[in-house]
Amino acid sequence: MEAQGKRKNKFGMRKGLIVGKFMPVHKGHLSLINFALQHCDTLTVLLCYHPKEPIPGTVRESWLRQLYLNDPKVCIASFEYDPAVLTETSEPEPSYAKAWSAQLKKLVPGVDVVFSSEAYGDLFASFMGAEHKLFDAPRSLVPVSASAIREKPFAYWSYLPGEVQPYYVKKIALIGSESTGKSTLAERLAQHYKTVYVPEMAREIIGHTNDCTKQDLLTIAKLQATTIFAKTKIANRVLFCDTELTVTKSYAAFLFQQELAVEEWIEKANQCDLYLFLDTNCPYVQDGTRLDEEEREALSRSHLLMVKKALLPYRNISGDWEERFAQACREIDHFIGHYS
Repeated sequence: MEAQGKRKNKFGMRKGLIVGKFMPVHKGHLSLINFALQHCDTLTVLLCYHPKEPIPGTVRESWLRQLYLNDPKVCIASFEYDPAVLTETSEPEPSYAKAWSAQLKKLVPGVDVVFSSEAYGDLFASFMGAEHKLFDAPRSLVPVSASAIREKPFAYWSYLPGEVQPYYVKKIALIGSESTGKSTLAERLAQHYKTVYVPEMAREIIGHTNDCTKQDLLTIAKLQATTIFAKTKIANRVLFCDTELTVTKSYAAFLFQQELAVEEWIEKANQCDLYLFLDTNCPYVQDGTRLDEEEREALSRSHLLMVKKALLPYRNISGDWEERFAQACREIDHFIGHYS
């Protein structure tokens, strides 16, 4: 039974409201929402955003909808606002709170209780004509902030819901000519960094490089992109890709002297954050599927030309197998240090 004095609407239901940017959604937000659900019958979670913010509003809304898809008590809504009209502040400024509440009362009428962890919560709720319930203002229960996550997402990885983590996964491509150790290195790096990798799709489709057709390359590109999307959802901070679209395009130029045009989603899936280019100064192994050693060198030059033409952020990896692993780890550690 509800305690006496709690606000309810005319139907005897208690309607709650949480307003936020959720940039990104993190476990502190989820704790606030769970707290709110204990104190109301229905809850509107209102995402407020504007187009110049670093994470698109549509992305944040999709996270919230995924998280609360099966909760009938939660209504996810969004509001695109103009910061020149509605001022952004975390301070309890009466004029700002009044302007925001006037707008939000139109969007979410009949609110009985507002939930927040902010200093302005009391003032905002009063203008909404609602009660205010403050939750964990010092952020002691879940010691994280969205701004800290945006700056160092890997440092706060455990505070991100599984639905949000893929947004911050960094993709690292291993590229190079045939018999340069890409497949072995990709698997070894994935084990070392406790994550997953995307294997080379060509091995699933063609027997020997000389048997490859342009249609094969299109099939490889599509399968590679599909697998990258799938593996990104389960990756731990980084995802290793054994070759990617740049290499597939290079094969088209090398084998057929043609460009390989693919759909935009395939291009997007293959956009990696770091490229490790494996040199050919390692033992050549003919496994029955590869070009000969002279052609391997020519293909390596073709790949490197394609990488430079695309202005990709690449690092050279050379030496024996152990040296390649050590070099790759140094480059990766330096790279992920920016996010940790």
